[in-house]
Amino acid sequence: MAPTTIRLGTASPGTQATTAETLAQLEHIARQAASKNIDILLLPEAYIGGYPRGTHFGCVIGSRTNEGREEYLRYFQSAVDLGDTVGDGAGAGQAWVNRELPSDAVPGSDGGNDAPNKRGDGTREELERISRDTGVFIVTGLIEKAGGSMYCSAVYVCPRLGIIGKRRKVMPTATERLVWAQGSPATLRAVSTTIRGVRINMAAAICWENYMPLLRQALYAQNINLYLAPTADGRDAWLSLLRTVAIEGRCFVLSSNMCVRSRPTPNGHPTNHPEEDEEKANGTTRDASPFTQPHAGTLHHRRRQSILDDDGNEIALACPPPPSKPRGRRQSIFDEDGNEIVLCKPTTTTTKPTTTTTTTTEPGPATAKSVFTSRGGSTIISPFGDVLAGPQWEDDSGTLTHADVDFADCIRGRLDLDTAGSYSRNDSFRLEVRGLDLAPLPY
Repeated sequence: MAPTTIRLGTASPGTQATTAETLAQLEHIARQAASKNIDILLLPEAYIGGYPRGTHFGCVIGSRTNEGREEYLRYFQSAVDLGDTVGDGAGAGQAWVNRELPSDAVPGSDGGNDAPNKRGDGTREELERISRDTGVFIVTGLIEKAGGSMYCSAVYVCPRLGIIGKRRKVMPTATERLVWAQGSPATLRAVSTTIRGVRINMAAAICWENYMPLLRQALYAQNINLYLAPTADGRDAWLSLLRTVAIEGRCFVLSSNMCVRSRPTPNGHPTNHPEEDEEKANGTTRDASPFTQPHAGTLHHRRRQSILDDDGNEIALACPPPPSKPRGRRQSIFDEDGNEIVLCKPTTTTTKPTTTTTTTTEPGPATAKSVFTSRGGSTIISPFGDVLAGPQWEDDSGTLTHADVDFADCIRGRLDLDTAGSYSRNDSFRLEVRGLDLAPLPY
């Protein structure tokens, strides 16, 4: 029997300050993957361009700020141009993949003479070079700009053929819709490659697209055996979803999420969102790429002490600071879902026979516990729901996790469950996706 084992790999790197630095980090990871004989490498959602965690771009219902528009401009400038079109959210499809679109050179300029078919900012070509030089099939998330819009996308980069396909997220989650346009369901098309004689049919669902049952079914229907889930979700519940997907689709699941630490504030408490009013007060500006790490600072006004319960309700606490001390910035941390939890400065009184000692506990930078705005959790799951590698929690060192997998397990699992085939009752239930052919790919 022909060998059916492939080595899958993933990691949890964070976006760097510039696109060039992120691509350099990506190349370093890909070379590490090559040294470990990893065949397919998955990197996180929005890895190139950055995930705008914790920011709101100055938007509330009925109002936008000038500062928020400037922040949006910086984010748009940090997105990459792959030379594709808008195309009703689908781009130009195979015409873009095959480089059949006309050059984007400006007539009369010096840029179009040496590369008449050149489009975009060169990011596509750099990704293809890295994959070609390392021999690693790379799938990475990125923020792509086309026309006046940005898309949360993922590209499939083959070391022999270059980019063979691209996904655009069809449903940005919650406030992601402020800055990301909706991609077309036509981009849910699976792609195929052959590695050491093994045919691999793969498709990606980005972050909370994985919670959309019909979207998952659209991928299963194409007879995929590798399900890719780049994400920004670092909660424990994410692992449960991935195991469900693996069992449901009888496919290997590969997931990658960035691991990002909070930056401590001057008083040692971590935060995970920018303070717009503080920047105005201090006259400070943000980095050229503000979507790599969270920003922190000190507020200059007193705010009430409170906590948030499990349902998101704010509960005010009666714990004012001693009258003899000046009122300072409230103490707070952020949980994994981005909710702020305000901490009261505790005053502990210990009574002894002869003396009374009052101690005020206020952790400083040296004692503050590391808090992650994104915990990572990159992992590899088998078609039977077993965790083969990871989850890689709270590891921002760029470490690779990998597993040798036997793709014949996908067929073995179809004995008792074939969600898109014999188990689906296609005589009674039918799914159609506009612009997408759901005919199953061959093995």
